[in-house]
Amino acid sequence: MQLKGKTIAVTGAFGILGTAVVRELLAQGAAVAAIDRADAPRDPGALGAATRHGGVDLGDAAAAAACFDAIVAAHGGLHGVVNIAGGFRWEKVPGGSLDTWDTMYQLNLRTAVAACQAALSHLPDGGRIVNIGANGAVKAGAGMGAYAASKAGVARLTEALAEELKDRGITVNALLPSIIDTPANRADMPDADASRWVQPAQLADAIVFLLSDRASAITGALIPVVGRV
Repeated sequence: MQLKGKTIAVTGAFGILGTAVVRELLAQGAAVAAIDRADAPRDPGALGAATRHGGVDLGDAAAAAACFDAIVAAHGGLHGVVNIAGGFRWEKVPGGSLDTWDTMYQLNLRTAVAACQAALSHLPDGGRIVNIGANGAVKAGAGMGAYAASKAGVARLTEALAEELKDRGITVNALLPSIIDTPANRADMPDADASRWVQPAQLADAIVFLLSDRASAITGALIPVVGRV
């Protein structure tokens, strides 16, 4: 149990990937705080013993701070944060909307920044932050501009914060997945070979490692997790 005695907060915890991560963290002995903008998970039982913090707008600094204060009050501390909260829009620039760019920034980058800021006053030296970026942000394809730009921002946040927290021994890393095997992606790409995609459980395993003591020498890393795409 690599995370026994640790309290980990997970944003976007009510989604497919978030739920898989929560379950694996619990299996590794962590106490888990599950945060999401949705008021309640679709399957509450899937989150096991995790405390649930629904209805939280992480794009609002005050709401984020209040949520993390409540988590620390409930658990007696905080040792790590996993930023999964986000969203996706496919839209080409010609004929597209500027609002899409703002939405992707709000969902993918602003939430991560706010969660990090809210957590930092509680994280001890040696704490952990893991962000979910995107391999598609390394080189954007058609229709991927707004999404890729926001996820590129997550990469730059990861690098900058890693440098800023080195003296405290807090590591900050990001995983860059390709296509994740979710019901939504299967519906959008019915003819694709989903066996080549990244499984949520595989990302959860990588997150556990980055949260563990074994990863103490790794910070500022942008780690591709691309399956066989």
